[in-house]
Amino acid sequence: MSRARTASDRAFLLFDVLYVDGTRTSNRKVRSVDLQAWDFDGSVRAAIEAQDRDISGRSGIPRGDIKSITPTPGR
Repeated sequence: MSRARTASDRAFLLFDVLYVDGTRTSNRKVRSVDLQAWDFDGSVRAAIEAQDRDISGRSGIPRGDIKSITPTPGR
């Protein structure tokens, strides 16, 4: 039998990502349990880069390098 999922298991944090080429993606979801600390250059960046690798692997279109990551305002 599996354990009951808590609210923190389902919690997401949202981020806006700006790439070096000027492309922007908004409301990128990162599971809060995947984050080691509130660290934009560490665990948040690693989670978003992993998502980018997965997306580019499926689509065949590579993503550029990340310029900045900011929390989505108002969420």
